[in-house]
Amino acid sequence: MTQRMTFSELRDFYRDHLANDVMSFWTTHALDHECGGINTCIRDDGAIVSHDKYLWSQWRAVWVFSTLYQRFEPRPEWRQAAEGIYRFVAKHGRDDDGRTVFCLDRSGAIKEGYTSIYADAFALSGLTEYFRMTGDPRAERLAREIFPLVKADLDRPGTYPTDPHRIPPGFRAHGPSMIFSLVFYELGTLLNDSTIRQAGLDLTRDVFDHFLRPEDGLLHEFIRLDNTLDESPECRVIVPGHVIEDMWFQIHILQRQRDESGVRRACELIEPHLALGWDAERGGIYHAVDTGGSTAAVAWKFADTKLWWPATEALYALLLAYEKTSATWCLPWYWKVHDYAFTHYPDREHGEWRQRLDVDGKPLTKTVALPVKDPFHLPRALLLCTEVLDRLSRGEQGGQRFP
Repeated sequence: MTQRMTFSELRDFYRDHLANDVMSFWTTHALDHECGGINTCIRDDGAIVSHDKYLWSQWRAVWVFSTLYQRFEPRPEWRQAAEGIYRFVAKHGRDDDGRTVFCLDRSGAIKEGYTSIYADAFALSGLTEYFRMTGDPRAERLAREIFPLVKADLDRPGTYPTDPHRIPPGFRAHGPSMIFSLVFYELGTLLNDSTIRQAGLDLTRDVFDHFLRPEDGLLHEFIRLDNTLDESPECRVIVPGHVIEDMWFQIHILQRQRDESGVRRACELIEPHLALGWDAERGGIYHAVDTGGSTAAVAWKFADTKLWWPATEALYALLLAYEKTSATWCLPWYWKVHDYAFTHYPDREHGEWRQRLDVDGKPLTKTVALPVKDPFHLPRALLLCTEVLDRLSRGEQGGQRFP
């Protein structure tokens, strides 16, 4: 068990890990200074296994480097990295219809075209933070061009592609509403565009009105196109990491809307979904479970794997929920996740985290979604944890260690 720290000590631990382990890995091994962009088909030791450049990861990296430069430390190399990746993807990463393509080769030629609306999501997210950092009018123009295309798709459920997580025919997925609620809200707020911001709020309402079900109090990954549940395996899928991540998305949105009851509701939904997805025997968060907490026959690939990203999302969500509610369940759960995460995922030799573990917590080499090591969930969570811990540390008295 990790030695318990004060809020300020934990903040400093996260700051050091973020800057000197995680981001050092990416700036040392991954930036393609010759052709542009960032290499994310990369092993834990930093060896490049392919120069394919998935736009999903490229735009995420733009977000990370831009945000760290603005909110963590204005390191020139982080701004330069954001600018270099941005130039590469802004030049090569859209098709003739203006959609974000899925994969480029090293030089920028399209290897796989528009096959995922999620690539557009990460493009909009990266563009938002890049525009916030630079004020580059081209970034704003690109975002304004992409938004109506995505909005039109989202208004027609069942018609848009979602690689690598394809939606079964006849269903809607929680993922698009979840991610675009925050993406639209943040872009609309930055641009002071009420139409874009309201599109985000409409998706927040969709999450709570349709995917969160009064029948069982759970947020389902799939519902029918008419917003109903049935007895199909798809309608029984719960993805705990998605729910936990989404709830902190909604806390960010609802607190800016001054919706205190909505913030509390989002906080309260974290605990039952974490408990449902937690492996009580071996520890760790399952990738997916059914509504009874089983991974045995759930309609989701690699359900019993323990990926890094649900842990990173839970670390931040639990600290944020504690800040907002002071609920007694938050900190015990935080330390349970922290202890599992920091004894299983970090690669002590090379600095970053192992991203895929099997049910027993052993490293897994199989590709679960994309064949990438992605610079997004971990640095984002570490950054957000430093920010909430900085706020919490101001209320510490006498250096008392929290439980």
